[in-house]
Amino acid sequence: PSDHSHTSEQSRYADYRDQGNAVMRVKKMAYFSLSNSIPVTRNKRAAIDPTACGFTLIETTIALLILMIAALGIASLFTYSIRYNSGGNDRSVAVSIAQEQMEQLRSVAFTDTTLSVSSQTVLSPDRVSNGRAYRVTRTVTGSNNDVTGNPTLKTITIQVAPLSPGWAGSPVILRTMRTATTTGIN
Repeated sequence: PSDHSHTSEQSRYADYRDQGNAVMRVKKMAYFSLSNSIPVTRNKRAAIDPTACGFTLIETTIALLILMIAALGIASLFTYSIRYNSGGNDRSVAVSIAQEQMEQLRSVAFTDTTLSVSSQTVLSPDRVSNGRAYRVTRTVTGSNNDVTGNPTLKTITIQVAPLSPGWAGSPVILRTMRTATTTGIN
């Protein structure tokens, strides 16, 4: 009886071994038959299941390139925006400085020495506001001279130009006219 049980164990083991080899042969045959009928792809799932799909490395690279170009365009838009906002701020400060100078010249008497007819006069020192320097230039011209040769009409021009880089545009120029309080000949 013991020989018979030993033989049955050996035959059972041989059956399992034969079944395992048969399964391996079937798998190899299935792989080779699939590899001959389905085009070669890098994605093994797509080779077995044609409905499974994904992105290839080339598609991903092209998508990233397009996104990078769009991001660079947006970044340059931000740079453009910051530069012109800064230029607008510089311009508003220059207008404020020019108006302040103009109000000072309107408050003095017509015959005051600050309103004497002259070519361009650069006021010193340069004005500094928010860390930026501005050069203020005043020009007073006279016309309509009276019998003594003194002007009865003065044109006052204030020009404010920034000295710092980053200015967007030309200098701010304000112009006004003042007249003498003399009466005409009766």
